[in-house]
Amino acid sequence: MRHLTVTLSITLLVGGLLSGIAVVSGVQSPTTEPVIDDLDENETATLWSKEPNECDIDENETAIRSLTECTDITFKEPPETASLWTTSAFDSLAAGSSNTSVYPGHADRTDSGMIEDAHATIFAVQPSTWVHQDENTTALYTAPDGELRGLVDYRVRVPDDENTSHRTIEWSLLEHEVSAIRLKQEGDVLVEQDGEQTPVIDYNLAGAGESNLTFEADIDARLEENITRETVGSSYSEYHTDTVTVSSEIDLRVYNLTASVYHAEYPDGGAGVAIYQSQPWHGYTLTEEGDAAVRGVWRYYTARDTDWDTLVRSTGSGEDAVESEVRPVYVRAFPSEMGPRADPIRDGPSIEEVWGSESSSPNPTFHENVEVDVIDEPYTRSYGLAIQYDDLEREHLEVQGIVRNTNADLVEPENGSSREVRESELSVEILEQNDSTATVRIDLRDAETGDPIPLEYPFTVDPRTAPIGHATTRGYLTVNDQPLWTNSSGVAVATLREPGSYTIEYHPAPWRTHDPAYLGDRTSLGWHPLATASGWLSLLVQVFWISIPFLVALYAGLKLGSFLEVNEEAYP
Repeated sequence: MRHLTVTLSITLLVGGLLSGIAVVSGVQSPTTEPVIDDLDENETATLWSKEPNECDIDENETAIRSLTECTDITFKEPPETASLWTTSAFDSLAAGSSNTSVYPGHADRTDSGMIEDAHATIFAVQPSTWVHQDENTTALYTAPDGELRGLVDYRVRVPDDENTSHRTIEWSLLEHEVSAIRLKQEGDVLVEQDGEQTPVIDYNLAGAGESNLTFEADIDARLEENITRETVGSSYSEYHTDTVTVSSEIDLRVYNLTASVYHAEYPDGGAGVAIYQSQPWHGYTLTEEGDAAVRGVWRYYTARDTDWDTLVRSTGSGEDAVESEVRPVYVRAFPSEMGPRADPIRDGPSIEEVWGSESSSPNPTFHENVEVDVIDEPYTRSYGLAIQYDDLEREHLEVQGIVRNTNADLVEPENGSSREVRESELSVEILEQNDSTATVRIDLRDAETGDPIPLEYPFTVDPRTAPIGHATTRGYLTVNDQPLWTNSSGVAVATLREPGSYTIEYHPAPWRTHDPAYLGDRTSLGWHPLATASGWLSLLVQVFWISIPFLVALYAGLKLGSFLEVNEEAYP
């Protein structure tokens, strides 16, 4: 059982909690709850976001249920509870009778000649996850294989009977039904089946990315009008039929997750991997045991669809709105981290590069009663990562999705998925020098084959260039931090103008941009004008000219001393 963090002034000891949940300030469950056999009381209590925070704790309730009276529950992974609740609750959803139509307040209703308050309303599309992406975007990501649940209802208006001295008219409803239901994607029929009022439609969505689903139903009604003419003592019947097609739509994004995977092999046996996917992702698992992973930015909570909070029962005499006991629940994802992170932090994978775009905080898109640990500043919504991890197990690599039980299909790129990283060898020699400058030649070569490593621009002449993603970079050399590039022969020439020690270093481009790629290398060089004959001669000349004043002063001092010298013999 994982540890819970509770943002309250008290500490609650909770036993038997769901795996992988955390707690932040939040909400309580609705006042009415249908019994869901697939969920226990604790699991049910975690579902209800968007309810006011009353924090009215009942000592007879379980610890987790009491906790949810004051808090929202968040999850490390997409929970199954939302789908279980929705599936079971839907069984309690009942349509009305022939003279009663039941519909949620947002239903798009249609009236026809005899059929009124007709609608076909989507209840839920699952498995799926609502993703709070940025301040303007909340999108529903739906797995390609799933189920749509819907409610179709209507009422048939049967005219009142007429009775006069000349004739009697009696109306009777012969039959009525939902004759057919259809599910369309972008206008194309995916599924068509016999009609029912609470259908469950299995589907397989095409493509990936933005799409539209239409839930459609045909409703038929047939009435008999019996006319009796009293004056002639005869009667006959006329039959009236009415057909109406009703529908509702939902915009979604088909979550057909695929990932392009590139591998790198280092000379020391180490491993690297670059993973690129265009849709949001949950995490990467790098080993069979799952003890090395990369976690994305997403965390999860569950919340009901508030459009189903109220149901209306419509009859010929009026409407009656009641609180709904049947509410679909969805998983919702939100960013809780600035960017991806490796797990474990110490001795775990190393994230070398992140491809992505900066997105604003989606905080404005949350319901007023939902308080989760969403970041309040821009974050990186990544679509690719480069990772180095020596113990990577290729056959057990997984890319997990933000929709429950989805993993990406790993796709091998057309130009291959494996890249080699080789050792490089850097050498330098002095070509010529004088008393003020030195010209040096720098050679950069493959340490194994001896082939030159060109760094010159443009990349079109470099057969090694094979960028992953959108960025293209090239390696370079530095001579005491001053950059330069080798030509097609792997040679660079530099001029040194100051005496001293020089460090020459190769900064290779990452293996994500070249195949083969190389590790860096460095060497050093010391240069001074005294290393040449002309340098020594120049030094001697300079020393001579510098020493002239000292020699003149010395000579003058000697002469002055001779002049002032006293002859001791002249003075007895």
